Amino acid sequence: MAEIDARPLDTLAIVGLGLIGSSIARGARQFGLARRIVAIDRDEAVLERVRALNLADAATDDLAAGVAGADLVILCVPVGAVGAVAERMGPALKPGAIVSDVGSVKASVVAAVAPHLPVGVHFVPAHPVAGTEYSGPDAGFSTLFSGRWCILTPAEDTDPAATARVQVFWEGLRAIVETMTPEHHDLVLAITSHVPHLIAYNIVGTAADLEAVTQSEVIKFSAGGFRDFTRIAASDPTMWRDVFLTNKDAVLEMLGRFNEDLAALARAIRWGDGEALHDLFTRTRAIRRGIVAMGQETAEADFGRGRPSDPAA
Repeated sequence: MAEIDARPLDTLAIVGLGLIGSSIARGARQFGLARRIVAIDRDEAVLERVRALNLADAATDDLAAGVAGADLVILCVPVGAVGAVAERMGPALKPGAIVSDVGSVKASVVAAVAPHLPVGVHFVPAHPVAGTEYSGPDAGFSTLFSGRWCILTPAEDTDPAATARVQVFWEGLRAIVETMTPEHHDLVLAITSHVPHLIAYNIVGTAADLEAVTQSEVIKFSAGGFRDFTRIAASDPTMWRDVFLTNKDAVLEMLGRFNEDLAALARAIRWGDGEALHDLFTRTRAIRRGIVAMGQETAEADFGRGRPSDPAA
């Protein structure tokens, strides 16, 4: 078993200061996880906000300079961009550095990033299963990951000490860490996250098409269910475009199963099979209650999604 190094990092570099990246920066500072934080983003407007919010000790658009000397580099960019970022920063990484990410797809990220990392640099992919529909450096908060899962998907030959270092970091952000293979991760997340987002985008898109027909009554009389779908569908479009394109096999597999179940549900409604409907709704209610019981959701009004106060903001 690898010896666990729980000391603060000397230098943490974060590439991409959106919701996740800025939340990592806030959490790392609040919980004392790094002595120095470097923020890297190609958008000067984002860097200006990072400086104004004092999220990092240094903020730059120079990727190579930003990662040079970093002990841990976390890529917080859309999964479709990780390969290009890894290629550009690879030569600047110091021996022994650890590279990680936050993408919600893992197999394609491993394939895109690993070939560009020099020998002696460790890659420990990660996926914090947390977020909101908001984006940008102002949207982050230090407790975003508290009590939420973070899934690590290291390769079998990854240095155990590097994996342990990343695990300690996420536990320092108050996340609950689980380890699995990239392929298993992508299958699980396809049904728990990716397909629900796709359904939400589709339903909201259908409602938008109906707006003219119903003279704005779809939005005017939106009930709770539709409002929840619009919250999901408000997520970052670039990120989700890349998710579906890079995890298409698992998403299509889950969509096939969903369509089969949806057809069965349609038959039950058509033929007045109330018992089948009641059985399904009973099972799904139990799943919801299980999620709440595990602390991964709350039964509060509006799901308790008011933005918490952030002492590190």
